[in-house]
Amino acid sequence: MLNIVFRTGRLARAALAKVAFAGFVAFAAVASAAAKEPAKPAAPTDAPIAFLYDETADAVLYAKQADLPSPPASMATLMTLELVFKALAEGRLTREQTFRITEDAWRRGGAPSRSSTMFAKLNSEVAVSDLLRGVIIQSGNDAAITLAAGLAGSEQAFAGQMNQRARELGLTRSTFRNATGQPDPDQKMTARDIATLAAHLIEAYPEQYRAFGEPEFTWSKITQRNRNPLLADYPGADGLKTGYTQDSGYGLVGSVVRDGRRLIIVLNGLETAKDRADQARKLLDWGFSAFEQRRLFAAGDAVAEARVFGGATFHVPLVPERAVDLLTPKGDDARVTARVDYAGPVTAPIAKGQRIGTLKIWRGETLTVETPLVAGADVTVGDLPRRAFDGAMELVSGWAGRIVDRI
Repeated sequence: MLNIVFRTGRLARAALAKVAFAGFVAFAAVASAAAKEPAKPAAPTDAPIAFLYDETADAVLYAKQADLPSPPASMATLMTLELVFKALAEGRLTREQTFRITEDAWRRGGAPSRSSTMFAKLNSEVAVSDLLRGVIIQSGNDAAITLAAGLAGSEQAFAGQMNQRARELGLTRSTFRNATGQPDPDQKMTARDIATLAAHLIEAYPEQYRAFGEPEFTWSKITQRNRNPLLADYPGADGLKTGYTQDSGYGLVGSVVRDGRRLIIVLNGLETAKDRADQARKLLDWGFSAFEQRRLFAAGDAVAEARVFGGATFHVPLVPERAVDLLTPKGDDARVTARVDYAGPVTAPIAKGQRIGTLKIWRGETLTVETPLVAGADVTVGDLPRRAFDGAMELVSGWAGRIVDRI
């Protein structure tokens, strides 16, 4: 059975019966903690930068320099595509709408540029649907520049929108300077941010996402194969993008679905295209075969309790919105720790389903699970004596301003 030690906070007894596996877990309710660089299991990849995420279990399987900002090359176009997909979803743009290939887009991203291009002709009108395939399948810089200018008036203005949208999506360590991923000393992304963005595209825009799996695209009578090497020979692969510049090396963000699990992989900094393909297959093989899944909490299980200020009750149960599973390497005996983060006490009234805090679970020093916790019940405002008691406690001990709920 699981050995649980209480440090600070309350762990609901209803949750204890749900957690039964070999290992050691300690729960604590605290306000914040410094992020740690994840420890690496027995090197499943030689890539300088690597990140493997199980989207189905919401778990990080492997991280190596995952929070190091580095040149993303064409993987940056995932943010370009996100803004276009969003405009389509909101009705500000249609797939049939056309944009003109300007001289700027043609010279910097078309045939004269000697870079990745869809070979769109100068001054031609190209439909948004075709420009999207030009970016997704052919990594066409002419297509990316044209979409950016068409949406925002200029690529520079579009880059500002990319940065704003990145912050909205929680991509805190990524900075964009252009729509293509072409070299710029200030354009950087982390592997973790790239994976987060990929998962968002898959979930938010399933219809648009299908284009990532298309094997080829023909434009101007030139057929180009999808540059993603996983699509051709790795069963279950359905996207996303590769990238290469001299500064970045060879990189890839890929998605594979197998046996009900979706893994998202990010690699960067490799020396050759062959290394990129080989290392991607190696890390994915490891991710699909080396882990076993254990259910910690079902959706709605009480994980912890948060202190309430001014409410009809002193505590509110905290529950996950979806099941919480832990993926651990087979035979791994690494210490497992969990912590509930919330800023408390939480002021009443509180609505059931209201976001209160976060459950974080580490395997060793690797943060593998980070999932929201919501209120498991409504809490109304307390009567006058209860509120007076809470107010007195605040004056006497200052506990209403504390973050850590001590027991």
